[in-house]
Amino acid sequence: MTDRLAATATRDSLDATFLPLAADSPPVEWTVSDHLVPYPEALAAMEARAAAIAEGTAGECVWLLEHPPLYTAGTSARPEDLVDARFPVYETGRGGQFTYHGPGQRVAYVMLDLRRRSPDVRRYVSALEAWIIGTLSAFNVTGERREDRVGVWVRRKGGGEDKIAAIGIRVRRWVTFHGISLNVEPNLADFGGIVPCGVREHGVTSLADLGLPVSMAEVDAVMRVAFEEVFGPTVAGTTLS
Repeated sequence: MTDRLAATATRDSLDATFLPLAADSPPVEWTVSDHLVPYPEALAAMEARAAAIAEGTAGECVWLLEHPPLYTAGTSARPEDLVDARFPVYETGRGGQFTYHGPGQRVAYVMLDLRRRSPDVRRYVSALEAWIIGTLSAFNVTGERREDRVGVWVRRKGGGEDKIAAIGIRVRRWVTFHGISLNVEPNLADFGGIVPCGVREHGVTSLADLGLPVSMAEVDAVMRVAFEEVFGPTVAGTTLS
């Protein structure tokens, strides 16, 4: 099967859960790196794990980490959306456009076998959104989907709205990789070097920007609970890098 990229679709009507088809499926390994992981190192480790999952020699995995400041360009990235290359720029095979990663942002690389769940990319994207929305709800933040843009958004007082979490995935041999990023307390000014996800009409926000100075450990704990509600049980795993 060739690589498949997620596209915007009608997701509100899709099932928010993405449980394995077999009740006795092994739990997903849950791994957290406690240091800044360089992007090339993370990409190599993620691709190796996804390939092993496809071969049946490794189990599904979620890898939580932070990157040093950098920009990534998805398959739909437009050169004019790179406003100021103040940080390294990495081209990547995930769907989407330009995005920023850096300290204070929780990146979750999600490596799941869609053959064991549902070979439906749109439903998978819907499940990722449900996971983020569930995480935000635990902090009394209302995250929302948008029909014309992938990711999770929050309304601001005065009628505006900002993006708080991005989604960019790739699927190879029905195994997912890349994933999501949730803004916990990054330097929001660092997004200024790009047009995030190609959206010029709206800004970006974070939990700290919304008045919620929570720790990354608190966010991780909530994310794990919310993940299990959508994707099923997890078990502690070893770090990929």
